[in-house]
Amino acid sequence: MRREALNWLAEAEVDLGRAERAFNNNDYALAAFMSQQACEKAFKAAYLALARSIYPRTHDLTNLYDGIRGFLSLGERIESMLAEVSQYYTIARYPNAGLERPSRSITRMQAERALEVAREVVRVAREKIGGAGSSRED
Repeated sequence: MRREALNWLAEAEVDLGRAERAFNNNDYALAAFMSQQACEKAFKAAYLALARSIYPRTHDLTNLYDGIRGFLSLGERIESMLAEVSQYYTIARYPNAGLERPSRSITRMQAERALEVAREVVRVAREKIGGAGSSRED
């Protein structure tokens, strides 16, 4: 397996850990953003390892998933939540990019849903690609 794909997967797992810690610290905006990042990096790992192609230059999770849905099956519930998580790339970080004060406006419930999606995306990617840190290469 290509080292680059494993690096993307490893970073997805690191970001998932960051999202978990932020959530546990009641930093819901950061948890939502890091959940989006975990999904994005897991999808980019899947492009490299499973689709054997370069991923599109986008942060849009629905767009990224469309190109690899034949390789990763997330289920209808998680698929339906990708658009919500995708928006956190911007609105969780910037004032007035959708929310005036994201640090105060993103709720525990929103962060919890984002984490649910990230956990499943990273889990499925890990299962299909193989464990991060694997020394196997193509």
